[in-house]
Amino acid sequence: MQYNFAFYIHHHGSGHFMRSLALAKQLEGSKVTLMGSGLERYRHLIPDWIDWFEIPLDLPEEDENLYRKTKPIGLHYAPLNVQGQRQRVRMMTEFFAKEESLILIVDVSVEVAMLATLSGVPYITVRQHGIRNDEPHLIAYANALGLLAPYGSELHSREEDWLYKKTFFSGGFSRFRKSDETPSSGRVVSVLIGNGGTSIDQRLVRHLTSTCPDWHFHIIGLLTGEDTRSEHENVTYHGNNYAPEALLKNSTIILGNAGHNTVMEIASLNRHLIVIPEDRPFQEQRIKSRQLAKMGFATEVDPSMVYEVDWKNLFEELLLKMPNWGGTISENALLDTANYLKTKFSELYFQT
Repeated sequence: MQYNFAFYIHHHGSGHFMRSLALAKQLEGSKVTLMGSGLERYRHLIPDWIDWFEIPLDLPEEDENLYRKTKPIGLHYAPLNVQGQRQRVRMMTEFFAKEESLILIVDVSVEVAMLATLSGVPYITVRQHGIRNDEPHLIAYANALGLLAPYGSELHSREEDWLYKKTFFSGGFSRFRKSDETPSSGRVVSVLIGNGGTSIDQRLVRHLTSTCPDWHFHIIGLLTGEDTRSEHENVTYHGNNYAPEALLKNSTIILGNAGHNTVMEIASLNRHLIVIPEDRPFQEQRIKSRQLAKMGFATEVDPSMVYEVDWKNLFEELLLKMPNWGGTISENALLDTANYLKTKFSELYFQT
């Protein structure tokens, strides 16, 4: 029997895909399938030996409250009379029905975890930061074959309980190779614009370039906002860049949000990170950035304070320090996680 894994990948932002792809690549020799909405835009990054299929979004064309007057109990999201919702459920259950021996890795969705349970498919769900002690999360965690935290236990900010004991803490990993190189002393800042919604916009970039003329800014990602691009010469706009490693390695400081992949990528490259936590469900980014700041890994700037901060002074202070990410990144994290998945599969299917 061949190892057989499938990944459900949430469409919000790009972090879920990048994390799942990094792990899927470690499972070469196994049968691996990716499923999710928006995978088409990443097809050039997916190796030929990995299968994948696109499922429609579950977003209603009309107000989702038009038919359902109260939220469903035990679920986070279940709109009524949405064709995309029905089609994605059909496509996933048809896939489950033809796969006799399978483990599903859910990154992330309570609803897909519930669907896997109803379909008789064992699953491992990815844990995220934030306050996730609500009923839907707890049901999904309780029914899971295992829980996977793509970070080290030192970033676990809550008490040790049954969830902690059920969790495999992989250690931090990213698509970039771990580097211990000393950052250059140049006055270079890379600004990462995420796809999941951010307060880093055109206006803020104009503010940074005008108040910090001795620093050069590389803008990676697509900016929003009514203000036009900065007219100053100390900025370079790169747009969407799916291979930003060289730019980031040549930077002294990275400015971005507290998305998991952003944090782990900067930790891998051993660079200073100034993190602006955005509002996300379950306070995910705020709790994560608070923990990072508490441990001295990153500098936190609240979104409400981005025009109050003395950016020039902050940059100069960081220039005099060495970044310290401690043991956040584990060089063996991806391999250890792949072995964890294979062990779970073996315990379930190979042992009688």
